[in-house]
Amino acid sequence: MPTKLPMDDLPKIPPGAGFDLLKDIRVVDLTTSIAGPYATMLLADMGAEIIKIERPGGGDDTRAWGPPFLEGESLWFASVNRGKKSVVLDLTTDQGRAYIAKLVASADVVVTNQPPRVQKKLGLDYETLKQHRPDLIFTSITGFGLEGTRADLACYDLIAEGYSGIMDVTGAADSEPQKVGAPAADMLAGQDAAMATIAALFDRLRTGKGHLIDVALVDSMTRFLTARISSYLGSGEVPTRTGGTDSVIAIYQAFETADKPITLGLGTDGIWQRFWDAIGAPEFASCEGFGSNADRRKKRGEIVADIQTQLRDKCRADWLDIFGKARVPAGPINAVDEVASDKALQDRGMFYMLDDGERIMPQIGLGIQIDARFGVAQSMPPLHGEHTEQVLATLDIENKTEK
Repeated sequence: MPTKLPMDDLPKIPPGAGFDLLKDIRVVDLTTSIAGPYATMLLADMGAEIIKIERPGGGDDTRAWGPPFLEGESLWFASVNRGKKSVVLDLTTDQGRAYIAKLVASADVVVTNQPPRVQKKLGLDYETLKQHRPDLIFTSITGFGLEGTRADLACYDLIAEGYSGIMDVTGAADSEPQKVGAPAADMLAGQDAAMATIAALFDRLRTGKGHLIDVALVDSMTRFLTARISSYLGSGEVPTRTGGTDSVIAIYQAFETADKPITLGLGTDGIWQRFWDAIGAPEFASCEGFGSNADRRKKRGEIVADIQTQLRDKCRADWLDIFGKARVPAGPINAVDEVASDKALQDRGMFYMLDDGERIMPQIGLGIQIDARFGVAQSMPPLHGEHTEQVLATLDIENKTEK
């Protein structure tokens, strides 16, 4: 590992109060991997107390996902588990189930990503747990949902992306189907689960009733293709891979410049005109057959070739300055290291180093500002079982220590 890491250049921020919109909401987190932990981290970032239940031994699956590790800790785990309390329980034992019953009785929300069959086998399904708290919000995140012919099938992000159709429309026209370069189905399903949970909590304030929330990775990822599927349903045209272009907007793709590529989106007639004004060829915008997006689609090849010729005359930075002033949507194609060093993103709290005086861990911000401020993590991503004694000591059960 290098002596200097990229995170060393980030601002050091200690854990703090953060947002408190969900203050006094307790969540029992029975999830592992990415989708469920991301959902509960979003709730933690909004102020909820998250009791993360981990199995003895290895704990959350992502604790073993690496390299890279930072001081022996998985960076994948750390990316979706800040602001939580880790409690180790063996849920296959009577004692473990007794602890869970007490915790659920004291909680507002339970979030799980166990398959329906496992939920019922361990007595961790909605019908069982709501006996401990009738107005419980129970949020389930699975691959295919709680009902249906696929309900008990195993699923990961990759599998969900394949089912959803996103892989078939991702990549160059002559390439094989490609996965999105991040766990998109996991992150979308986690965000959906957090949103639905908050909505259910709001409804409970009005009605006093709990809710069963059923989120599926495949469903969330499929909804991501809303525009593409809707277009197909209304036209019969099956979308195909088009690389960095778009099949609807005529000019919506990457172009080479004198040094580095840029992206360019000429999505309206006004932007189309401003683009040609900006590059010094206003007469081209009004050429016959270029008057509308539909017209431009018919001559896309000709237009793209001409734009490409023009853009090779200047460097990326020059073009971005010109297009920025002309209000033409354009941008760089950043690598991850360029994103992490983006000063504008850092100023919005998107990247920082969480430092509690004993441990340090890079974090990616919530990306939501409330009352003109960005949130700060309540606490570091927990060590395995770090809060077991603290949490179980509050429960009225003998032999409190789980081995």
